[in-house]
Amino acid sequence: MILTYASQQDYDGMGGVATDKPAWTPEDFAAMGAFMTAFNASLEESGELVETRGLAAPVHTRRVSGRAAVVTDGPYAETQEVLAGYWVVECESFDRATEIAAQLRNCPGPEGLAESAYADVRPLEDYPGEFEV
Repeated sequence: MILTYASQQDYDGMGGVATDKPAWTPEDFAAMGAFMTAFNASLEESGELVETRGLAAPVHTRRVSGRAAVVTDGPYAETQEVLAGYWVVECESFDRATEIAAQLRNCPGPEGLAESAYADVRPLEDYPGEFEV
């Protein structure tokens, strides 16, 4: 699984709300959309894409916690970054999944975006077995 992250501030900037980060222009947003469409199409063509989704902004999050099922609406002040989207890929190796994730650094956006962006690559467990460290 390839996981990408963003903050509420990032979502605000993409939506045209002023933040202290570089603003997203309509051209930036269109370029990102075109990149993601091509990126996903290449994974479909190679047969490696299982599923991909972008997630709604943190403000639309609810956290359920505790035995009494306390529900708290987001975003959460203690959380800087949250899961923004994911790709589930089925490929020949962990290294190949890492190569796929590295292509995300080519995603266009406002100046300086690439320097702070990152993705995590994590294997999915097929069964509830012992966790190995």
